[in-house]
Amino acid sequence: MYPDPPFEPIMTELLRPMARRFPGIETLEGAGVRLRRAFGQREVPLLDPFLLLDHFGSDDPADYMAGFPWHPHRGIETVTYMLEGRVAHGDTLGHEGVIDPGALQWMRAGSGIIHQEMPERSEGRLDGFQLWVNLPAREKMSTPRYQGITPREIPEIELPSGARARVVAGRFAGVEGPVRGIAVDPTYVDLELPPGSTLRIPTVPGYTVVAHVIAGDGRFAPEPAPVSPQGETIHFGPGDAVEVRAGPSGVRFLLAEGRPIGEPVAWHGPIVMNTPAELQEAVRDLRQGGFLRHRQPIYEE
Repeated sequence: MYPDPPFEPIMTELLRPMARRFPGIETLEGAGVRLRRAFGQREVPLLDPFLLLDHFGSDDPADYMAGFPWHPHRGIETVTYMLEGRVAHGDTLGHEGVIDPGALQWMRAGSGIIHQEMPERSEGRLDGFQLWVNLPAREKMSTPRYQGITPREIPEIELPSGARARVVAGRFAGVEGPVRGIAVDPTYVDLELPPGSTLRIPTVPGYTVVAHVIAGDGRFAPEPAPVSPQGETIHFGPGDAVEVRAGPSGVRFLLAEGRPIGEPVAWHGPIVMNTPAELQEAVRDLRQGGFLRHRQPIYEE
């Protein structure tokens, strides 16, 4: 039960309602990694500019050690955020690195990257997320770029409500995240609220806003029904703020906000372009060895 008094949202007429709720789907990806897909291709273009969110989390190495061997990307950005465990990454142009617990990699595939992401841990828990962010047509064939962010580089702040926030991208509570120069002007925050607390989060009118529940339970105003602690994802409707009240166990969630692109989406596997002809060109490039248009990505680590 939620503690009394009943939840009375602030300035309800400005708050974003819960427009859609996604329970997520269990699936296999890569070479056999068990994960939960919060949303994906079926939701296009509802969550524009966001394309996909996967949560890979298990205590059983058999669920994740097969990893994601060599595969291509073009036309998108991938955002890998680790909670526990380590993932090694590398590409065919010679770049290598490791994403540690609490760290993040924001990769712009642009014109094309062929890379792999392989768990380094053979026992214990691996837990993390990968978000796909679309690129506008003008940047789909841009130079690939890596932004590797260490845990120390992600600001962690405590709010008056007792909530804690890790600000990955954008501006939140007056604090700038370390990821910059992204076309869709995103905000990406890891938020944790103590039991019974309430937090009102300003958002940009007209931007897409989604929240993915990591743990605990709570309610997003003005809806009376609590969100599920089993990895539920919320898509919010129009407004200029989101308000959440944590349940008896507190609640932790990822909040993502971005400017919609409003362009056609042609999607096949790890390649997302604007037209079927561009997809055919990408497949032809893969077959003929011309996929890597830029031989020197931009590395920011």
